[in-house]
Amino acid sequence: MPRLISRRALLAGTVTVLGSGAATAGYAGYVEPSMRLVVTSYRPRPANWPADLPLTIAVLTDLHVGEPVMSVGRLEEIVARTNALKPDLIVLLGDYTPSMRLITRYVPLPEAARTLAGLKAPLGVWSVLGNHDWWDDPTVQRDRRGWPPVRRALEAAGIPVLHNKALRLSKDGRAFWLAGLGDTIAYVLPGHGNFAGLDDLPGTLAQITDNAPAVMLVHEPDAFVRMPDRFALTLSGHTHGGQVRIAGWSPVVPSEFGNRFAYGHVVEDDRHLIVSGGLGCSGLPVRIGVPPEIVTVQLGAPATGIS
Repeated sequence: MPRLISRRALLAGTVTVLGSGAATAGYAGYVEPSMRLVVTSYRPRPANWPADLPLTIAVLTDLHVGEPVMSVGRLEEIVARTNALKPDLIVLLGDYTPSMRLITRYVPLPEAARTLAGLKAPLGVWSVLGNHDWWDDPTVQRDRRGWPPVRRALEAAGIPVLHNKALRLSKDGRAFWLAGLGDTIAYVLPGHGNFAGLDDLPGTLAQITDNAPAVMLVHEPDAFVRMPDRFALTLSGHTHGGQVRIAGWSPVVPSEFGNRFAYGHVVEDDRHLIVSGGLGCSGLPVRIGVPPEIVTVQLGAPATGIS
């Protein structure tokens, strides 16, 4: 099983190294995580996505709902901003539950899900679960079976969870596939940094029954190393861009591969991955150089980089 460095421990060390100046601390601990919200746009050109099939996807991930960083009011702001972008499709990539040390109010999952139900897109709103959605349920962890309450809350609000599932959608009469992979580190095993996943990539791939292009959703970007080129694009979150990112480098990345999959658009062997920096915080309520972001991806469009 993979052994991951504790994000909480390393983030604490990183913040210490950066210094304890009041201005820096105030920005990192309040302004950037709680007040900023940016839209980051990508226009990848995967070889196996038709140039004449335009599709805009809005990506929201790592909300970690809970005050002071992610209140219901902040969720409402994110929902309104996302809807204003008028995407064809909206995807949620996991980690809805809080995982910070400092939570002043836990937002009930049904309340958070009802707020997210305000997201609207012609081709629907779809989701996968993240590691904290599994880790934060002691019953599921103990029994190694069942579903965490996050799934029930999302689906009760009309947001389907794609767990090792692929479905065929259509845009302007043209078909494509949207697939969602189970979490790759869902169960915490004995011993530091040991995990077991619920991902079934072969089973998910087997559900794709024709040659229409396909997009994969998976919370952890490390799964990209085994992603076949049948998928034009993989969308992930999990890393938060390290939460601290300086000159394109993150001192702390919760990944076996360090900065390789920390953030942004990655192309390897003509396979495309986009990793969002996410919206909430994990471990410590700190962000520097990687503000909360809504990501938009425009497929079938000219490549002009990030805006």
